[in-house]
Amino acid sequence: MTQNTQQNDSGPLLGLRSTLVLLLGVLTGIGAGVLTYLAQRSLPAATLAAGAGFGAGVMFFHAIIG
Repeated sequence: MTQNTQQNDSGPLLGLRSTLVLLLGVLTGIGAGVLTYLAQRSLPAATLAAGAGFGAGVMFFHAIIG
């Protein structure tokens, strides 16, 4: 006989707070990237701005959403 070692936990992967913080971080990053691309027409600069915007957005929303 084999034992079933997998748990049937159907709970969410992320909590509501984590999901909201990450979603707002992604939206901030997208906004920063799009605005940077429209201003400079440089994809590398827009990518760097999007990454920085995501990181700053996650830190900011993590601090204010409690």
